[in-house]
Amino acid sequence: MGEQSTTTFPQEILDQWAGIGVDLPALFSAGHLGERMSIRVTEAGPERVVGTMPVEGNTQPYGLLHGGASAVLAETLGSVGAMLHGGPTKAAVGVDLNCTHHRGVRSGLITGVATPVHRGRSTTTYEVTLTDEDGKRVCSARLTCLLRDADPGMYRA
Repeated sequence: MGEQSTTTFPQEILDQWAGIGVDLPALFSAGHLGERMSIRVTEAGPERVVGTMPVEGNTQPYGLLHGGASAVLAETLGSVGAMLHGGPTKAAVGVDLNCTHHRGVRSGLITGVATPVHRGRSTTTYEVTLTDEDGKRVCSARLTCLLRDADPGMYRA
């Protein structure tokens, strides 16, 4: 979906998903909502997921980055990490998201980095840090996902 062709994956992820016949960058992307918000996932692995989102087009009426847009970026990145941790036999479903907004941003590109706090058999928790172009923290978020058994053929094209 969108500009996801530039996503890089660790070799072990490419190997793990090799025989399934899916487009990994499309599967582990921001989906339709993220596409509308111009979110790009640039690096994806269970230990680190990185993505960007422009402020333009994702603002609230005062011209600041919308807190909900920050939440969408955070949940997208944390969910991708959880799905890659779970592998092809699991589906990640978000069960808790909290975001603390630290500063307003009016323009530029936001970068999010998701790193695991907990990677278990049935749940994962990722911390997501969103920063502006100057490296200043805009938002701190935490996402917990439930790992459910994937429906047979769910990842087939």
